[in-house]
Amino acid sequence: MKATKIDLVMQHINQQINNRSLMPGSRLPSVRALAERLTLSVSTVVEAYERLASQGLIESKTGSGFFVAGPLAPLSMSQFTAKIDRNIDPLWISRQSLEAQPNVLKPGCGWLPDDWMPYENIRKVLRKVSKANSEILSNYSTPLGLLALRELLSRRILVRGVEANPNQILLTDSGTQAIDLICRYFLKPNDVVLVDDPCYFNFHALLKVHQVQVIAVPYTLNGPDLPAFADAIQTYNPRLYITNAGIHNPTGAVLNASTAYQVLKLVEQSNLIVIEDDIFADLELHTAPRLAAMDGLSRVIYIGSFSKTLSGSVRTGYIASKTEWIEDLADIKIATNFGGNNLSAEILHAALTDGNYRKYLDELKIRLAKAMDVTIKQLNQLSIKPWLKPQAGLFLWCELPTHLDSARIAQKCLEYDVILAPGNSFSQSKNFKNFIRFNVAQCLDPKIFEVLSLAIQHEIDQQKL
Repeated sequence: MKATKIDLVMQHINQQINNRSLMPGSRLPSVRALAERLTLSVSTVVEAYERLASQGLIESKTGSGFFVAGPLAPLSMSQFTAKIDRNIDPLWISRQSLEAQPNVLKPGCGWLPDDWMPYENIRKVLRKVSKANSEILSNYSTPLGLLALRELLSRRILVRGVEANPNQILLTDSGTQAIDLICRYFLKPNDVVLVDDPCYFNFHALLKVHQVQVIAVPYTLNGPDLPAFADAIQTYNPRLYITNAGIHNPTGAVLNASTAYQVLKLVEQSNLIVIEDDIFADLELHTAPRLAAMDGLSRVIYIGSFSKTLSGSVRTGYIASKTEWIEDLADIKIATNFGGNNLSAEILHAALTDGNYRKYLDELKIRLAKAMDVTIKQLNQLSIKPWLKPQAGLFLWCELPTHLDSARIAQKCLEYDVILAPGNSFSQSKNFKNFIRFNVAQCLDPKIFEVLSLAIQHEIDQQKL
């Protein structure tokens, strides 16, 4: 049955309640204001409000108007992307990769193959830690986390110019949790957050949960586009800017010193706090500028983890920041997670200090460089060109011929058990329809390029119809 005008008004209000644009207690527009906005009669809006009130979704307060009733239905992340092909939904790409069977190939995922990880080292340190003090196996961690690991991290990040004593470092269960804690601390609904365009796709998913407005700033070969960055600050008065340090995800680009300096000058003149995510630091061949080092942790918060190089199962990340922020973030960590993963912290500390990690990294960098060359050669045969050849890291950000849709190609590849990461899943602006991010470590099976060739040809044939 065709929806009536009353139904359409009800759907309009329902959608705003479900996506948290209207929260419990929020005042709805007056019936006259909404009628004018939707070009409907006042009586239509009155009837829609009355029906919503009878369903318990809104309530009338005499002399004050209509308000959203509570509680709300549980938040479903799928509602944010219901109108988008699920193959370009960041959460769906992650779930496909995480749930994939062993026979599925994952050039679109963001981690190393299992047989590239130092699992023998992990087994060794697990045996060592299991024989240690029984408190390690049973007790909660201290609020800031294992002191020995924080002391080690303080020395490690100093190599990149980031100065933080152990009391300026908070251990978290992952890099993602680190960003979530910072967002909880600084953000309230409808605040503005700047991200790179393109950027790591889980930034988009996480910021949806915090119900903020996301503004994309184009990312160049040398860092964020400075005129666009300045314009976004002036226009939107953003609260946070989230970016990658060192090796950028997905582009593989590296921030240069001049751009970093000018970014910080703009930050100093604003209300902006920067989250600098450095989870690929150990894959660098040459140390790139760090905003946190140049800023002295004044307005830049530095985070990292070892999921990409050591273990995605031993979940430990960290935040380095000014002491007063660390103290407040520790309180939020206790409120939301109570104690951190003490056992993982002990395992990570043992793995980083047993003498094998440095050798493993040296071999890993060589292996990635070879995989990068092989992948570029294979992609060139399909007329797929890298946006740039990265100095190091896992990722190639590649451009298809302009008439090809990477989401449709990814959908076809999925039929052959190959998971890709189409460009628009990394983009707030949706300007990367013909881009794909490839993980070179996951691209060494020839089947990937055979399936990709078939999918490209299928897309070309479909366009001819």
